[in-house]
Amino acid sequence: MPINPDAVGATSDPTRTSWTSKDALLYAVGVGAGQSPLEELQYTTENSADIDQKVLPTMAVVLGFGGGFDKIGDFNPAMLVHGEQSIELHREIPVSGEIETVGEITGIYDKGKGAVVVSESRSTLVSDGEPLFTKTMSAFIRGEGGWGGDSGPALEWEQPDRDPDESVTYTTRPEQALIYRLSGDRTPLHADPTFAAMGGFDRPILHGLCTYGFTGRGLLHALCDGDSSKFKGMYGRFSSPVFPGEDLTVNIWRTGDGAAVYQTQGGDGRVVLDKGTCSYTA
Repeated sequence: MPINPDAVGATSDPTRTSWTSKDALLYAVGVGAGQSPLEELQYTTENSADIDQKVLPTMAVVLGFGGGFDKIGDFNPAMLVHGEQSIELHREIPVSGEIETVGEITGIYDKGKGAVVVSESRSTLVSDGEPLFTKTMSAFIRGEGGWGGDSGPALEWEQPDRDPDESVTYTTRPEQALIYRLSGDRTPLHADPTFAAMGGFDRPILHGLCTYGFTGRGLLHALCDGDSSKFKGMYGRFSSPVFPGEDLTVNIWRTGDGAAVYQTQGGDGRVVLDKGTCSYTA
């Protein structure tokens, strides 16, 4: 039985989320920051001399839940796969704070064997009531298509016909998923070998949003000189699972006017995060 396509426009009730300096530090090491101990101290410490703590821009993905998926009807959560993720930063995320978030279902598309549901969430900082960030995610829900609806817009994206302008490689740690899950996503697929085997994997896989965070770090350093105030947003499409311990290489092409496109590859060269875009202050 397909989900309800008339749910487009439905909004969630406002929810509030707070975080502390410790949460920001934990997220940073969860996406690999600090593997070179004397680098990224602004994101991994709060008491280094002459260094003010900062927050990685991609921490937005673990803050401010409220996508509105409770409005689309009944479906089996085990059939949901995270397809795409974007963030838009309206200003720097503070080291600690509280936000209020409202989610809205902005699209439901018929893909035949499944449905794509697009949700946008808008988060404002409670202390001043001003926007902090906006997130958009899409989910593919297997078995929920086939009602004859709109298949959705095509994504226009083209890889430049030249070598990358920047290429950044990071190594994920064998225990990377166990660290990242402490920022909120306790899905057993990323920790429990038995659950992972039920999904067809011989061991737990890395969270897609952890790969997204590693990628965000690469973009931040390559395009913004590590300055979070210059990072404005990024988008990516998840295309292949990553296993903890793999290398991740972010290939980046500048396209001008504070914009870039990228792809992230796994250790064997396969694309794991595709059709990426990034906006920044040049």
